[in-house]
Amino acid sequence: MLGIASSNPNTSPMNSRRSFTTRVSRSIAFDTVFWAVGVMMALVLLIVPAMAVDLPESVALVASDAPPPTKEQQAFNNIYQLNKSMQTIFSSDLSVTQENIRNRFPLIMGLFSDSGGRFILYRPGQPPLEAPPVAPIYQIAKAAAHSSLAAYGLVVPALRDPKANQSWVAPMLTFRTQVQTARDSLDNLSITPDEKSAVRAVLDRVQLFLDTCLKNGTFTYVEVEEFARGVEPFAERLIGLAAKAQVSHWYEVLAEWKALLGTDWDHTYALTNSLFPTRQNNILFTIMAQFMGEGKINRQLFMFETTDFQTTPEEMFTLYSRYINDRGLSKVFFNYEYLMSHELLNGGARKVIASESERRGMKLIMPPLAPLNSNEWPWIVNQEKGSGPRSLEDLHSGGYLPPLPN
Repeated sequence: MLGIASSNPNTSPMNSRRSFTTRVSRSIAFDTVFWAVGVMMALVLLIVPAMAVDLPESVALVASDAPPPTKEQQAFNNIYQLNKSMQTIFSSDLSVTQENIRNRFPLIMGLFSDSGGRFILYRPGQPPLEAPPVAPIYQIAKAAAHSSLAAYGLVVPALRDPKANQSWVAPMLTFRTQVQTARDSLDNLSITPDEKSAVRAVLDRVQLFLDTCLKNGTFTYVEVEEFARGVEPFAERLIGLAAKAQVSHWYEVLAEWKALLGTDWDHTYALTNSLFPTRQNNILFTIMAQFMGEGKINRQLFMFETTDFQTTPEEMFTLYSRYINDRGLSKVFFNYEYLMSHELLNGGARKVIASESERRGMKLIMPPLAPLNSNEWPWIVNQEKGSGPRSLEDLHSGGYLPPLPN
């Protein structure tokens, strides 16, 4: 009935309030204990050195054992990350630059190759046009001349005691077979009789030297030098054949492309690559300079040094895009496009070099500063610096080599 209270004591208002108070007290006690344990664990981690954790072997092989960086090391890493980020950002900008280059003006790329070069013409809105290769006589003459260098390479490691060190014999037998095979194939080549005669003259001398070494089971430095000096005039004739084929061919190609481009030729850019040994008197760059004009050097005609003799068009586009990007950056920051094309720290570094040399009592050796916007040839051309021969012809006229036979 309505006036009668419930017989269950747990449902009374007083008991409900007590239950709620108990639950709250327990919750507060649990939070306090949890917080206290957390503080104690944190103190332990701060005071007690970290102990190595046992990891599964497969995980341990990839987990670093190096100690964590110090605060100073981490601070340096944080700062230097800005430089890495700049490189990443600039690299992402290159795709835009490359697209603009391809869409706005013609570009000729002359790449070094074993076949005498590779020329590609890029025109806005059109597929790349690759020129036909140099005539095969270039590679034939080069390979035959190089056979004499290969013979030298076989013997020079054992020159101190070839009788005791017979490591040269097996590779020489193999190369002897290759020389004989090449010589037997000469009549099947579509080259002139004079060209065949020049190739055969070198191969005959290489073969005779190899046969003599194998027959005697030894050789001397004097014999090696006699072979080299004896084959040199004939190898030099092959150099002439290769040079004529290469230069004449690329003259024809560039003359044709210049006519094809018409008035766009004045806006054309040209690139070539070089490794250090081929930088001086670079053939492809010199040929392009004849058509571009000296005033275009380092402005529209460029030679980029690469890490290998041969490179790819993609790598050349990347190098050129970086150069163009640096021009824009230089204009924005320094109001002069050509500053970033050179070592930016050079000005300050020159002053420090002069100061350090003076402080240490050293004679200062430093060239004068040249204009940043220069069309000077990208290799040594000052005849007043240095001494001695300047070319292969000078070796003959200067008495280093005997006169060439008629």
